[in-house]
Amino acid sequence: MTYPVNSNTPTLPRLAAPSVPSSNEPGAFSGALAGAIGEVEQSQQAAQTAVQAFLRDGQGDVHSVALATQRAELTLELFQQVRNKIVSAYQEIMKTQI
Repeated sequence: MTYPVNSNTPTLPRLAAPSVPSSNEPGAFSGALAGAIGEVEQSQQAAQTAVQAFLRDGQGDVHSVALATQRAELTLELFQQVRNKIVSAYQEIMKTQI
């Protein structure tokens, strides 16, 4: 089943792949981490803006608001999983004996 797309239907921007600096650059890890945090904050802000515009001004539709909030939630969950892996790797490195 296909659904017609009319010109009034707002579209959400696609998530761009994060740019990861090469490992030789100083501060590469902190820059990648700061970029990931920025993406999480940006998606949270976009979801909040979509909800406020829908509730206050009646702009958009329920589907676009739901998609924006779901995208923000998934972005946060992905960041949390990556953070958990980083902490786990750090703890494993600290356990190794020299």
